Amino acid sequence: MATLGAAFALMLIIEGLLPLIAPAAWREAFQRVALLRNGQIRFFGAMSVLCGSGLYYALA
Repeated sequence: MATLGAAFALMLIIEGLLPLIAPAAWREAFQRVALLRNGQIRFFGAMSVLCGSGLYYALA
């Protein structure tokens, strides 16, 4: 459970870097994502899950 908590904390740190460092770029990227169709967003989500799972299994 500690590893899961550490992974979640690291994800929050990484996710927070762009809005902290470049809020205008983050806002622009967020607006572009909002214009995507649901299928496109699902595709990016699926690719993220697959890449993350592959990386996890490769490193574990």
